[in-house]
This record gives sequence, structure tokens and C-alpha cells, in this order.
Amino acid sequence: MAAREIARELQGKAAGLALRLPISWVNILAGPPVTVDGRTLDTRVQWFLQLLKQSGQKPMHQLTVEHARAEFDSVMPLLSGKPHPVGEIVDRTIEGGLRARIYRPAGNVARLLPTVLYFHGGGYVIGSLEGYDLPCRYFCARSGCVVVAIDYRLAPEHKFAAAIDDAALAFKWLSANAVSLGIDPARIVLAGDSAGGTMATVVARMMREETRPPCLQWLIYPCTDMACSSASYDSCGEGFLLTRGDMEWVRGHYLNDMSEINDPRASPLRSNDLAGMPPALVYTAGFDPLREEGAAYAEAMRAAGVKVVHREFDTLIHGFVGMRGVIHAAARAMDDMVAGLRHELAQLGR
Repeated sequence: MAAREIARELQGKAAGLALRLPISWVNILAGPPVTVDGRTLDTRVQWFLQLLKQSGQKPMHQLTVEHARAEFDSVMPLLSGKPHPVGEIVDRTIEGGLRARIYRPAGNVARLLPTVLYFHGGGYVIGSLEGYDLPCRYFCARSGCVVVAIDYRLAPEHKFAAAIDDAALAFKWLSANAVSLGIDPARIVLAGDSAGGTMATVVARMMREETRPPCLQWLIYPCTDMACSSASYDSCGEGFLLTRGDMEWVRGHYLNDMSEINDPRASPLRSNDLAGMPPALVYTAGFDPLREEGAAYAEAMRAAGVKVVHREFDTLIHGFVGMRGVIHAAARAMDDMVAGLRHELAQLGR
């Protein structure tokens, strides 16, 4: 192991220990509560952001793409908690040469299982199957669903709309091969966080006329308007991990030109045709620049006649899916999201 990797691992362990201090200590060390837009930041999140600042970690938009990818994939396992046991993990290469990682829950189950087709976050630029391995294990173990994670093409090597094309291809492949994979083709959930949530809802709209359309959308703090101009960009665009500069950085790498902001595949909030989409669970974070556009998209789908459940985790920041191991409020939010998923799937089974 290289000296740099050893130093990074030691720093990660030290940060982990600091984040796991008793809450009475954290309350003292974190200082006065941070309140924005009537919301109060979770104390451990506040302490985490202070530790991150003290470490000298540069924001994503000040890094090269290669550095940002390496940092993301090295930090995610340090924050995501212990691996949840699952029955089986299989890597596959599907049509188009895409890598897919299939997680099956433990237990010998003869019946066809519901499945979460999951697209990872990272602004279409960073993120990987490896970086999201622990969250996907968690989703599989706690939901009882098969989880299929897709290694879609990233920008800037592959600009808009390569990721969307890959996501659509992945759904068609999964639907066509469902029974042979032990999957119920009538219960495929399109899911993802951040950019992955955007991909999930865009594909849900594209596939609504299929013989077997997706049964549910599971959207975690999705980016729904690439204009980056909602009110929460002003109140939460600095100091809460994901910044306005970061979003402009990924937008610049992803889009071919700024006119594509208006394309509903890039900005689903700008679609004028949301009717007929599957039911949606939409989760937003209180201290997230994407908060307002996520809430607005939930309301736009509801206005178009789509069944929508929207919940805001008002004390959390963008990216909390990867913080279950060190932020108690993130772990509770993950539990609540999985409970919501299980509830909706149970309703579909009636």
C-alpha cells in the first residue's frame, strides 16, 4: 500500500472516531446550532462539516475529474457503515457492454422477487459500483428486494445523454430477462440518488408506455433542473458539502451546451408531460441546494395525476445515503426510506 493510501486510511479512521464521539461531546465541539430557512442542521452533520473543513479537503469543483472520482470512491466506504450481509452478489456485463452488479437477499426464495434498479449519484461525473457497494448491500438486505446497480457511462468522456441511454437500456434488459434472473417483471422499481434519481425518473417517463412499465419511482434528492437557480441554491449553496460551484462543475462536464438545460431528460422539472408515470417516493434534504427543485418536481408530478409521497429530512445534507455509518440521522433516514419502499411494494401486491 502506497504511503498516500496509508495516510488517507489513517485520516479516515481518525475522522470516523471523531464522528462517533458521544453526542454530549459533539454538542460542545460543534458549537451553536446552524439554522437556515427555519431548519436546524443535525449536530453530527455540523461536526462532520467542521472536520471536513479542518482537513483542508478541497470542494469537488476545485479538483480534476480523476481526483474527484478517486476521492469519492475512497471516502464512501469510510462513511457508509458495516457491510450488511446479502445472499449473493454477481457481476454481469449486459447489452451495450454495461457492467451490472446484482445483489440478492439472503434466504432460499422460490418466488420471483421485486427489484430495485439503482443508478448511483455523482453528478454524471463521479461515482461507481465500488463506491456504492455498501449502500446497495444495505438496500438489498433491508428491503428484501434484489438490487441491480448499473455502471453507466460518465461525463466528460460521455456527454449528455449517454447516461440516460444506458439507464433506459438497463431497464429494457432487466425487464426482458427478469424471470430468468428470478425477478418479477411487474415489480421493477426505478431508483437512484442525486443524478441517479434524475436518471430514474427520466427513464420512468420514457418507459411508461411499455407493456411492463416500472412499478415505482424511488427518488433520493434528485436534480430536476440543471439551471441551478432555485431558492435553496441561495440559502444552502455554500457550506453544506454540495455547493453551487460543484453543481455548475458537473453541469459543465455533462452537458454539450447550455441549451440542453431545457431538455426534460436533463431537467425533468421542465417537462410538460408527466402524466401516466408510476407512483413516486421523493426524498429531499433540508440543507441541500437541490431541496426546492426536488419538492417542486414532486408537486408537478402530483399535479399531473401521479401518486406522490414526498418527505424532507430537514436536518440532513445532500449525500446522506453514503453517511449511514457515522451520522445517526442519516441511518434513520435510510431506514425510513426503505420502510416507505416496502410499504408501497406491499400495496402493489394487493
